[in-house]
Order: sequence, then structure tokens, then C-alpha cells
Amino acid sequence: MENNNLVEKLSLQVESFQEGFEILCKSFSFDEMVQDFLHLMRGNFMISEINAYHKKQFNSDWNAIASKKMLDPNDLSYFEESPNYSIQYFEKQKYDVSLVLPLTDKSYLGILIGPKMDKSGFTEFDKITLQILVQVFDSAHRSFLNQKKEKELIFELNEKVVQLNNLIDTVIEVSRYDKRNILFDLALERIAPLTNASSALLQISNKENAVQQYSFPPNINANDVMACQFKLESGFDFNNLSYRFTLAEKETRDGVTNFNELDKMLLDAITRQVQASIENQYLNNQAIEKEKMEQELNVAASIQQRILPESLPNIKGYDLAGINIPSKEVGGDYYDCVDLGKGKYALIIADVSGKGIGAALLVSTLDASLYSYLQFDIPLTEMADRLNKLIYKSSPSDKYITFFIAVLDSKTGELDIVNAGHNPILLLRKNGMLEKINAGGVGLGMFDFGIPFAGQKSIMNSGDRLFLYTDGIPEAMNEKEEEYSDEKMINFFTSHSDKPAKEFIDFIVKDVKTYAGTAQQSDDITALILKRI
Repeated sequence: MENNNLVEKLSLQVESFQEGFEILCKSFSFDEMVQDFLHLMRGNFMISEINAYHKKQFNSDWNAIASKKMLDPNDLSYFEESPNYSIQYFEKQKYDVSLVLPLTDKSYLGILIGPKMDKSGFTEFDKITLQILVQVFDSAHRSFLNQKKEKELIFELNEKVVQLNNLIDTVIEVSRYDKRNILFDLALERIAPLTNASSALLQISNKENAVQQYSFPPNINANDVMACQFKLESGFDFNNLSYRFTLAEKETRDGVTNFNELDKMLLDAITRQVQASIENQYLNNQAIEKEKMEQELNVAASIQQRILPESLPNIKGYDLAGINIPSKEVGGDYYDCVDLGKGKYALIIADVSGKGIGAALLVSTLDASLYSYLQFDIPLTEMADRLNKLIYKSSPSDKYITFFIAVLDSKTGELDIVNAGHNPILLLRKNGMLEKINAGGVGLGMFDFGIPFAGQKSIMNSGDRLFLYTDGIPEAMNEKEEEYSDEKMINFFTSHSDKPAKEFIDFIVKDVKTYAGTAQQSDDITALILKRI
């Protein structure tokens, strides 16, 4: 019957217990929750005094909370020294009840309840009510912690969203700059506040020493940054340089601390973007340089094509043919046959060292000078000397021209010859004897020591053949990097020179290309053959 009365009375309290739980759950802090809990117990038990204490761990000291009253060390003797939940009832003492409740966060709540105002003791119903209220507080405290954790997660998530948005903006802005100093300053200026770093440093070094430093804030001491306890580093290597980013001391409300995984992700992202910007700038410069080079080669090819003869003169009593096949890169081969009048013709072949627009311009200089000198009837040796001085003065030290010229008197077959450092020119007599014409001097533009050029005279008789060529023929290589060779060229010349001049030129070019196979043509192929009929 008595139990039925307790159940009936407790059932009447259910609504008030629920209201108490809702009040506790609305607390903004732990202290406020305890304060509300004390009010709840005062209302239920009509007690004159109730005090609350709290400690962070079992071995910590008790601290008075939710009360302006100073902690009385003697009050602590009412608490049972146990890590478990405990509740004790006393008679005729300062306090009627002592309560210790272990909380979910490993802390402890201690409560001392004084006598009731009517001086009556705690009944069985009061004890059960107190048990229920303690459970209500424990549940509300768990809910409070969950809400607190949920708020922290939401705050952390919002912070990450803000950081990621800032990172995206930073990456976009970094990609716009092609000037290195602006790029580096901007990267440091953005990553420091993004990670709450107190300072940021970028060191760019070669294999031995640091060659350049950037920092945020400006002018900080790099040694101080590197000596910090909490650091975060990231970097990359490119083009023989090492780029190292260092962040120092993450700032928080409680001071400085170490960086977290998100900070590492942000720093790596900025580092990768800086690397991408540098690589893109390098590739862009390479593309511009390549385009510039291709333009130069086009100009050089245009110059070369304008200089080379579109057709060779018809020489009565002779058969003449020539060809020039430039390699992929523009070379500096040159050949021509100039009608000097009165039955005389100048046969010329030359080869400029090097390739590109420099070689093409030097050929252009030779062509213009040669035509100028050929208008005057000056000895070839003197003309070679003048050309040598001109080329020497107008070209860099690594540029020179191998040059061969033979002035033919078509009526007599007389040849006036100068060979300035060019490959030996081949003169094949009708009877099969082969003469190599290489006497003359050094290449034009190699030296200016006043060394005279030596001329040579010869006669082309009926059936004789004169073969002029550049090293693009004997030095042509096949896939095995084996040269066509002088020997093979001479054998081909002696074996096939009885063919018409044009046919011979086509045949020898075909033979050279067949030998080279799929190997890339590395030099110009130039040849000129003169046959006296």
C-alpha cells in the first residue's frame, strides 16, 4: 500500500521532472546548469542551504561553483573518497546529505545539502526524488556536452569552409602573377593568416647556399623562424633550385601551438600552386624562345633561297648542273656560276661554319661582296685576301667560310683557281686520272695574319669533269652513324661522271639519301659539276 502511494506521488512529479530537464538543457554553461539544478532541489526539498563543488579529475582538488560562498575545507570531509557515484545521509550534522556524481567528461560534481527548513529529515520519497533529480542532471549534462561538441564541430566545419574559400581565391590570384617576387610575397601574405601562423618564410637555394629569401611579415629574422618550436614545412625542387616554405607558431587564444593536418593541406596547396606558376612561366618562356628561333630560321631560309641561283647559265661547249638541298636547320652552303662576260664564268662553292640566321647573313655578306669584286678584273688571290679581311671583321670568332672559286675561260678551258680551306675539288681527266685541287689557303675569316692566298692554274680539256661539293655529301650519316665518306663519293664520281651533268647530280643525291636511309639529314647537300664536252 505504501509503495503504491510512492508511485502515485512520483507520477505526479513526472511533469515537473521533465520541465526541470528542459530548463537544465537550455543552460549556456556548466555553472549555469549547476545553479539551475540547485534551484530545482531547493524547490523540491525546501532546504535552507545547498552548496556545489566540482573537480576536473578524481585526483584534482574540489572547487566551489554556482555559489558566492567561499569554500570551507571542513565541508569536503562529507564527501566519500571514491571514484564511483555515492550518496550519504547524515543526522544532526551541518549537512543532511552529501552527493558525489562522476560526469561523462571524467569530472566530478559534489553537492552538500543542508537541513530542511521544517527541521524534518529526508523521507524515503525525498530520497527517491533526489535519485531521480540526479539522473535528470546527469542526462541534461550529457545533452549539454553533446550540444557543445556539435557547436564545436559546426564552428570547425565553418572555419574549414572559410579557409578553403580563401585557398581557392589565393590559388586563383597566385596563378595571375608571372613576376616571381610578387608571386612569392603574395603566397606568404596569404598562407600566414590562412593558417594563423605568426610568420612565414620562403628560402630559395641552390645546392650549396641560400641565394634568396622572402618573409611575412617582411624583414623578420630567418634564423628566429627556423629556431621556433612549432614549425610546418613544404617545398619543391625545380631547375636546380630548391624552394622551401616554413610556417612558424600557429597562434591561438591560449598562445602558440603546433599546426594541424588542415594547415599542412593548405600549405601544400599553396606550394603546389607556386610550383605550377613557376613551371608554367618556364614553359611559356621556352615556347616564346622556340617561336623566336623558328622565326629566325624562316628568315635565314628566306635569305638563303634568295641568294642561291634559280638557274645556272648555259656555257657553250660545256654541261653544267648544280643543286642545294638544305637540311632541316638552315645551313650556310652557297654555290653559283656567274657569267663574267667574254666567255668567262666564275664557279663558286662555299660553306659557312654553323647554322641559323648568323650563317645565312654571313653568306649574304659573301654573296654581295663577291659580286662587287667580280665586276673588277682583279686577281683571285687578291680578291680572296679582301674577302678574308671583310669576313674576319664582320663575323664572330667562331664563324668562318670555306670557299672555292674557279674562273673558267670557256674558249680555252683555262681555269684560274683559289681554294680557301674548302674540301678538295675533284678534276677527273678524260683518261681517268683524278686531280684534287686543295691548294690556296685557310678559310675566309679564320685569321687575319696577312698570309697570302695561293692560286692555281689548270686546263679543262674535252671530256674532263670538275666536281665541286660541300661536306654534306661525304659526311652524310646513316642510322648507324656511319659516314658516306670521301672514298665512296670519289668512287661514285669516277664511275658515273660520264652521265649528263643534271643526271649525275640527281644520281649522286639519290645515292646519298639511299645510304642515309631514315637518318635525319644533318647538313646541307650542295654540289656543282662542270663537264667539257
